[in-house]
Amino acid sequence: MEGNIAIGEGAIAAGAKFYAGYPITPSSEIAEHASVSLPKIGGTYIQMEDEIGSIAAVIGASMAGAKAYTATSGPGVSLMNENIGLACMVEAPCVIINVQRVGPSTGLATKPAQGDFLQARWGAHGDHAIIALAPASVQECFDLTVKAFNFAERFRAPVFVLSDGIIGKMHETVFIPDCEEIKIENRKPATCEPREFKSYEYDDDLVPPFAPFGGIRISKANGSGHGLDGYPDNSPENYDLLARRLVDKIENCKEEICLHKAYYCEDAEILIIAYGSSARSGLAAAELARREGLKAGLLQLQTLWPFPGHLVGKYSEKAEKIIVPELSLGQLKSEIEKHVNNIPVIGVNRINGLSLPPGEIIKALCCRGICG
Repeated sequence: MEGNIAIGEGAIAAGAKFYAGYPITPSSEIAEHASVSLPKIGGTYIQMEDEIGSIAAVIGASMAGAKAYTATSGPGVSLMNENIGLACMVEAPCVIINVQRVGPSTGLATKPAQGDFLQARWGAHGDHAIIALAPASVQECFDLTVKAFNFAERFRAPVFVLSDGIIGKMHETVFIPDCEEIKIENRKPATCEPREFKSYEYDDDLVPPFAPFGGIRISKANGSGHGLDGYPDNSPENYDLLARRLVDKIENCKEEICLHKAYYCEDAEILIIAYGSSARSGLAAAELARREGLKAGLLQLQTLWPFPGHLVGKYSEKAEKIIVPELSLGQLKSEIEKHVNNIPVIGVNRINGLSLPPGEIIKALCCRGICG
């Protein structure tokens, strides 16, 4: 199965019933899959006039109770960011799939990149939290898409699946479990009397129970500063509580949200940290280095945001050097450097639309006689 199709299958397995999007390379297969697959299960597919309209439709469907998603690439996310901020503010569960390509602007439209790492976190203005997951295989395209919907539903927040053009177009064997074996989470429903319902009155987990538009409870989606009842409240005290809650409901569960895989890390003196397609090259480099007696390991980040700084610190305790291969000029490296002390962090970077071969990473390892 192709990676993009596995993402589409993961969305349906998670219970998605609504897709709105606009075609863009290298993500278009996800829209094509949704256009064929969703109507068969009673779902809805809409091709919108542009990307900002797409995410607006997704938010509307989400607030009406649907599990909703869209797919795009970096230029499309640039256009969506205003409404991604709205999704954060009104707490609309949704999934945004970004199959990264070379930028900025049109860049190399069909070539892979990883230059949207920081965009996913900081593209929407203001202080907010975001969840972003990154698959490194076609199997993970399916598995992490399911996980993305579960996180979106649980935390009532937009969640990114940050793929790239290599993973999206790759074909691999995928195991899809039976439906009853897939763990599915749904947003917490409001159960109070309709007249007692307040749109943003939250529980101990800081997440408000959900009432869909058109139901028996009057639900409000207010992008401005608002109180628990959803009506505008511009007082400094209220806004401070609101903004901090939107961040804390995710940050408080950071250790659970931060998914990863570790390869040969138990005794690693040289630690490779990567995500997506670059993690595949990193694993190959670590295995080649091990054959030559060099203690190299790979920390594959499956969750990019909230950034798993605690994992970086844990796995780098014994490391003498950290290597960060990525298809950007150092966006991931810049974040890793914030969480390590007195350890050299060396970037291995490509921005020309080509994948990173393991040999380039091995050169950075300075291995005994096997460089190059």
